[in-house]
Amino acid sequence: MIYTFKSEQFLNTDIQTAWDFFSSAANLAVITPPEMAFKIHTNLEGKEVYEGLIIDYTVKPLLGIPLKWQTEITKVDKPLLFIDKQVKGPYLLWEHTHTFTAKDNGVLMHDEVKYQLPLGLLGTIVHNFIVREKIRKIFKFREETLNRLFK
Repeated sequence: MIYTFKSEQFLNTDIQTAWDFFSSAANLAVITPPEMAFKIHTNLEGKEVYEGLIIDYTVKPLLGIPLKWQTEITKVDKPLLFIDKQVKGPYLLWEHTHTFTAKDNGVLMHDEVKYQLPLGLLGTIVHNFIVREKIRKIFKFREETLNRLFK
């Protein structure tokens, strides 16, 4: 089953500043809960995202078990949108669309994550009892962190 998680947040900044922050993959560690031990292995040299960019990292999403994860930036429409998609990792599907809309007094950021777990019925059970809430908590941490950074 394919699930969708959506989040929307207002940022007290201009669209270029928002783009500069989110298009730097190195900032992922800043907005990821520390207990997930997010670590990028790709040398990004401060580059912003571009179509075809492959990012390798490790993350500990559950029970402190490190997982290798690889994503590809599949679409960029600067400064309005970019999409990253899991190439290798724990999901059958993970596609995250980041959208930025300039407003009079800031930026409306919208995230949409489409994801699918492996293991059929067992994956559905794990989603219902663990994964759905974990994703919600990750985005809640992200929201709180961004509110502090863009106040």
